[in-house]
Amino acid sequence: MFSKTCEYGLRACVFIAIKAEKGRRFGIQEIAREIESPMYFTGKILQNLVKAKIISSAKGPNGGFYFPPDAAQIPLIKVLEVLGCDGFFHQCALGLKDCSDSHPCPMHHEFKPFREGLLELLTNTTIQQLAADIRLGKGYITNLNILKK
Repeated sequence: MFSKTCEYGLRACVFIAIKAEKGRRFGIQEIAREIESPMYFTGKILQNLVKAKIISSAKGPNGGFYFPPDAAQIPLIKVLEVLGCDGFFHQCALGLKDCSDSHPCPMHHEFKPFREGLLELLTNTTIQQLAADIRLGKGYITNLNILKK
């Protein structure tokens, strides 16, 4: 449903959050491998997330990407907005430019509740919540067992 940029961005954030409690920092290669994403593409995504202060990074031998211990709860929609993946919530289901409540396309009224429901879910769910659910075994983000590493 989302672009690869969005999928990999969300996966990277959740992966980093899962491991954040141990105070670890991760390089691009490790993150890309764990979330099953191309390394250079992952690097570009991570740079955008750092610029937007979603995640942090440090250079040097102990450097890498991380969430600070006092990181605020970050809603999933914020990651999607930073990566330019929020157009879905503002566009017509049929791609029409002038679709609105007062000038609807044939799908407008049926599609609108689904779009609004997804927006609410992404606004009310945080990266940290997903990481906690994965730690509890309620889900996973890759075929790899990242909790054991």
